Amino acid sequence: MIVRKKIGIFGGTFDPIHIGHLRIALELKELLGLDEMRLLPCHQPPHRDRPRATSAQRAEMLRIALQDCADLQLDERELQRDKPSYTYETLLDLRAELGSEVSLVLCMGEDAFAGLPGWYCWQELIRLAHIAVIARPGWTVPESGEARDLLDRHERDARSLDESPAGAIVLQSPRLLPISATEIRQQIRAGKSAQFLVPDAVWNYIKANQLYS
Repeated sequence: MIVRKKIGIFGGTFDPIHIGHLRIALELKELLGLDEMRLLPCHQPPHRDRPRATSAQRAEMLRIALQDCADLQLDERELQRDKPSYTYETLLDLRAELGSEVSLVLCMGEDAFAGLPGWYCWQELIRLAHIAVIARPGWTVPESGEARDLLDRHERDARSLDESPAGAIVLQSPRLLPISATEIRQQIRAGKSAQFLVPDAVWNYIKANQLYS
């Protein structure tokens, strides 16, 4: 029997990284029994406005946030491409690096999963990785359409992550802290403090570099 290594992929703009991001990533690592949980900041999201902080600044905030957390790792591969960040290309890159037998688990919220049919080469993602769909307040998995069809074909329980390197969709409900990067930026722009919404070291970095103000 193959003892399969399981690696979680948690992407986003992280503009800025905040306590909610970190807590979800850590809980998913524990809930799914992952060997690694990698946070992948994107360089330029294809479906969103360009982040307010630069790629280098967002990477540095992640490094600062993770310096005392051995359970979470920073993966900068998407920042090293000077073009929009496509998850399909990232998963191809990870497969080439890690091989075909490692279990890759792409983590995303229900809102992202609902919009998955708009992603580049979206139907190929399930061939390259499992997908962990995170419950989010105000969102549900679509009741019809292409994303629903994908879920109906591939929904499994978490044991499937050990049984194969890709191909399962698992629904998860980790603790969700009501913190939004958008609201943090708005709060800073209004001259208010974001202390305790982001790690202290990240808050000090934001102030020192006058980000979002």
